Amino acid sequence: MKVRVLGAYGGSSPWHRQTSFLLDGTVALDAGALTQSLTLDEQARVRSILVTHSHLDHVASLPFLVENVFGRTEGPIEIIGPQDVTSLLQGHLFNDAIWPDFTRIPTHFLPAVTFRTVEEGTPFRVNGLQGLALSVSHVVPTFGYLLWDDRSCVVFSGDTGPTEALWAEARRRDDLKAIFVECSFPDSMAEIAEVSRHLTPATLALEMRKFPAGVPVNLYHMKPPTLPQLRADVAALSEPRVRILDDGDELEF
Repeated sequence: MKVRVLGAYGGSSPWHRQTSFLLDGTVALDAGALTQSLTLDEQARVRSILVTHSHLDHVASLPFLVENVFGRTEGPIEIIGPQDVTSLLQGHLFNDAIWPDFTRIPTHFLPAVTFRTVEEGTPFRVNGLQGLALSVSHVVPTFGYLLWDDRSCVVFSGDTGPTEALWAEARRRDDLKAIFVECSFPDSMAEIAEVSRHLTPATLALEMRKFPAGVPVNLYHMKPPTLPQLRADVAALSEPRVRILDDGDELEF
């Protein structure tokens, strides 16, 4: 399994792209910056997009991706998530007010976009991978995902504060090769992190007690304005298996 970090951050600047990952060239996880990080040909190869939740920094490029590949792909792009996520995207984004409803364009029978609802805790298949969605602790309905093939499994936390079910499932996997977990704010912003249900390095250290031992931990969703202090706080943890991701990183498992 190949994981390409298209956007590692929880905010946007000319030097920081919003949360997006690409798996094996065809499956995206979140869509904060797909069109900013992929060529038009690469965009046309994306067939499915797993969405953790409806916040804008995770879906901002979805409308533009659909527009860019319209008429250039065989069959629709599939947007995947639990009902609590897909219903928000259908009702508030592809609603003919904010953006055209591409589930009806060019026709109902040949749409550019389809939505696939998956059940929490029930495995599903997507472009040669298997997946599992589990709810995490955020201010809107949000889900982490385990994704695996015949050789390896990885887990993405989605936006979350301290949570349980996702890490319990991760501990059950003997093929888990990597953990991708958010860490949004430095420790000095613990209050806002708690209110908005995000992690700081200090709360990450507590969450890591729930992680399977020895599995590498990759941090994403850092907020650009406070990144220098967050880096210092992470360094102070002295955790050798923790790495802060950056746009353009590529990992293979």
